[in-house]
Amino acid sequence: MALMIGIPKETAAGEKRVASVPEAVEKLVKLGFAVAVEGGAGDAANFADDTYRAAGAEVLPTAAALWAKADIVFKVRPPSAAEVALMREGGTLIGFVWPAQNPELMQQLAAKKATVLAIDALPRQLSRAQKMDALTSMAGVSGYRAVVEAANAFGRFFNGQITAAGKIPPAKVFIAGAGVAGLAAIGTAANLGAIVRANDTRAEVADQVVSLGGEFVKVDYEEEGSGGGGYAKVMSEGFQAAQREMYAKQAREVDIIITTALIPGKPAPKLISAEMVKTMKPGSVIVDMAAEQGGNCELTEPNQAVVRHGVTIIGYTDLASRLARQSSTLYANNLLRLTEELCKTKDGVVNVNMEDDAIRGLTVIKDGTVTWPPPPLKLPAPPSKPAGAAAAPAPKGHGHGSSEPMSAQSLATVFAVGALALLGVGFYAPASFLSHFTVFVLACFIGYMVIWNVTPSLHTPLMSVTNAISSIIAIGALIQIAPPLGGATGDRPNGLILGMAVVALVLTAVNMFGGFAVTRRMLAMFRK
Repeated sequence: MALMIGIPKETAAGEKRVASVPEAVEKLVKLGFAVAVEGGAGDAANFADDTYRAAGAEVLPTAAALWAKADIVFKVRPPSAAEVALMREGGTLIGFVWPAQNPELMQQLAAKKATVLAIDALPRQLSRAQKMDALTSMAGVSGYRAVVEAANAFGRFFNGQITAAGKIPPAKVFIAGAGVAGLAAIGTAANLGAIVRANDTRAEVADQVVSLGGEFVKVDYEEEGSGGGGYAKVMSEGFQAAQREMYAKQAREVDIIITTALIPGKPAPKLISAEMVKTMKPGSVIVDMAAEQGGNCELTEPNQAVVRHGVTIIGYTDLASRLARQSSTLYANNLLRLTEELCKTKDGVVNVNMEDDAIRGLTVIKDGTVTWPPPPLKLPAPPSKPAGAAAAPAPKGHGHGSSEPMSAQSLATVFAVGALALLGVGFYAPASFLSHFTVFVLACFIGYMVIWNVTPSLHTPLMSVTNAISSIIAIGALIQIAPPLGGATGDRPNGLILGMAVVALVLTAVNMFGGFAVTRRMLAMFRK
């Protein structure tokens, strides 16, 4: 028998998101589920009840009616005690739960003999779990919104301008933490024209920062900062001291600081001290995205925007909710992909397969039994290095395997030997061989020059190979069109071969020069 999915209205103060949207509901119905939505559940995200009805959902008037009828409940925020009381015994709950921070809620749900899938417990190390990763979806929205909030509170343009009224310098933005939210903030601020700097304890994100238009600011202290599940780890005291010194310098120089440093289940690290805030320019802005866990700034007040020492400090904890329509759509897609994994038979019945690593990680309660935390994931071992990889480098010198450049005397000797060899070929080789050898050398030379002179941004293996082949075709066609060396004009090939050579030359020219032109236009699309 097909199960019913219920989508209640969120009861948390200020929460505007909804757990599913009409587009996702339509796909849930195709999977065989019945869907019920509480009246007004999507109003704050601009999804009217009629759009849910048009997608095939039933709209119920009250939360009590929905919780009593639904076999599976989709939620955004963890349920309140009152909502747990309304839940059917043995029902299924899918949404954010935060089991480590909510032990009482876990016991209440277990008492209901519920099955609970916490979307925040998804093992993010699994590549196939990315389509269900609601944490990443919400972090991306929050990072974008953090820049919008900063721009709203900041008293100037982000981009620099030169006008008749004077010169406006670009804003300087510093992002503390280059995870998903930080990278979204970097890209948004850079697109608005700001000078963006960023730092993270994980050195491997430096290239990602640069690719989005930012500058990676390195802490003058060597320590690896990668932790499990894509998060950063808690760093040593030595690293933290060097990091504070770097943050103090950035606070004096930049106009806007956005902090994103947070490790799940732990208080937010204090990165921006009150003394650093005092050194910032009047009118500067701090957006503290870790405010819900205490904040990265000592002066942050959760859910408030306050002014301290002339600096606006924004500690909103509902950044994703402030873009409710967008975040609801992304979240609904994450839950839809999870439902597809639970219902591969498309018959409206879910199968919580505890042998599946992704589903096992998500499942924090199974039929009333607490199954959190899950066992460690069995990830594949990294590929082993080749046997010769650890061999010591060869000593410097002029022998075999040397990395030293060839001396002028050796280079002259090589050229002299090569010239003598070519001279011998010219004297003793047959005329037909010499003709083909000349074509070969010219083709190699032209091909090399064509590849060598390609702009580095266009230098791909495909471009290199096609240019080399095209140059060989061009030389061959020219040889067919021109009379042989020392031959008469009457030695030209017949009309068919001549025509084919001309066509080959034209097409090759179109391929070579047209390829450059098209590629340059494509690259121009990504330039500011």
